[in-house]
Amino acid sequence: MPDAPQQPPFDHRLVVGEAQEETDERPPFSVTDDLREPIDELTRLKDMEAKTREIIQKYQAAMREMEVRFEILDQDLNLKKHRNPIHHVESRIKKPASIFEKLGRYGKEPTLENMERYIMDIAGVRVICSYIHDVYNLLELLRKQDDLTIVTVKDYIANPKPNGYRSLHVIVRIPVYFLDNKELIPVEVQLRTIAMDFWASLEHDLKYKAVSEVEGIDSRDELKDCSRIIEDVEARMQILARALEMDD
Repeated sequence: MPDAPQQPPFDHRLVVGEAQEETDERPPFSVTDDLREPIDELTRLKDMEAKTREIIQKYQAAMREMEVRFEILDQDLNLKKHRNPIHHVESRIKKPASIFEKLGRYGKEPTLENMERYIMDIAGVRVICSYIHDVYNLLELLRKQDDLTIVTVKDYIANPKPNGYRSLHVIVRIPVYFLDNKELIPVEVQLRTIAMDFWASLEHDLKYKAVSEVEGIDSRDELKDCSRIIEDVEARMQILARALEMDD
């Protein structure tokens, strides 16, 4: 039988070369623009969250510093005047959503820079006193602390809001010392009496009630009347309190 024609030897290099050539035609794996955009946005949001926490931490430190100031004043007045003018102190940090909503009402862009520039009540301290003269005495004591800067004073006790709200609002800048710097951080201080605080709590609750839940009662007029009655009672109680102090 004649010999069968020999097949050419199997050339592995040829096959591999052809396969490599086909592979080279496909683009190497890379993050497409569709994937890169959400990744970049996630990174930006994480950076913003970290910066927001850092800023809020500064205001928390300032709030605590302000609370300590009032604790010291109350203790010193107790030692020297034998009475505690401060009934209790409350504090709060405004939530980021509330901060940015307020920036919107101010017509400002919701940025971290604008948050620190325009919002003065991120940190808040509320001081509840027994009598009106305690409120004003504490304000004068704050004015005497030369490392504090009094930014604004809004006296809603002498000039109540139209709805009857009464309180003394003070924006102060208090020095806070960090690892490598000192910053003057704004804190809103609300000074009010126990009666004013009770009225404000009731007004806050009624504000968020449905009209049907207070049907038959004009809550706005009632609140105004209550505010006027409280103002009269406080004035009379203050006379008695001053008489007690004179006897001492």
